[in-house]
Amino acid sequence: MDQQTAIDIGRQALWTSLMIGSPVLLSGLVVGLLIGLFQALTQIQEQTIAFVPKIVAMVLALSITLPWLITYLVQYSTDLIGGIPGRF
Repeated sequence: MDQQTAIDIGRQALWTSLMIGSPVLLSGLVVGLLIGLFQALTQIQEQTIAFVPKIVAMVLALSITLPWLITYLVQYSTDLIGGIPGRF
């Protein structure tokens, strides 16, 4: 295996982890921003108010995107394992 192949495998692994984590993280970010804006507008400074809506939104986003995430991860794994004979 040469250096370029190792760099390509690492880049593809980072991109895959970004794609798999982004739906859940983005939903938590958006809900957190909305709750923070609501708290700033109403001057409610309770830290636990944002916890439950963020968890619910993240679980909902995960349940909606789970089939796509599994397909993406299986495709990545298939490509990685299938490319072993040509890379070494």
